[in-house]
Amino acid sequence: MPQHEFDPPERFIASSVGPPGQRTFFLQVSGAGSRMTVSLEKEQVKILGERLADLLDQVAALEGSEEAAAGLVDNAPLDTPIEDDFRAQSLSLAWDPARGRVVIEALEIPAPEPEDEESLSPVEEALAQSIRVVLTPPMARAFAQRCAQAVEGGRPNCPFCGQPLDPGGHICPRANGYRR
Repeated sequence: MPQHEFDPPERFIASSVGPPGQRTFFLQVSGAGSRMTVSLEKEQVKILGERLADLLDQVAALEGSEEAAAGLVDNAPLDTPIEDDFRAQSLSLAWDPARGRVVIEALEIPAPEPEDEESLSPVEEALAQSIRVVLTPPMARAFAQRCAQAVEGGRPNCPFCGQPLDPGGHICPRANGYRR
């Protein structure tokens, strides 16, 4: 499995492209003269940012504080051309206590399920890609903030059911199927 490592990256951001309701989400990392762009689901970006903030609060509250990350905030758009190298099927998040760093991995293949009978063929597994990004706590906090910002730019939620509102309204289950 080809693994691309960025330790440390020059830039690591989460962002989206497209109008609300039709956005495509990406992680983009660059460093040492190379750049990788990985597409993923909105929910993956949201959970990654939340879990990363929780991890930093537990293991690196001072080093990974919002004040420490203030100078590292990156609000610039994705670098172009925006073409995904692969689609992330699973993400992992870890703390390296020896180095005091956060490690994020995005894998093209899904994480193995213990009860899953089906597995990838050796050829499919050998061709699957992954990226590994190693971040300092302030860089990780800035990235978590960018994740939250990327997710917030979508459609507003229905005040009754919490589902995203389409411009023409939606069929709300709390209104017995009537449009709101």
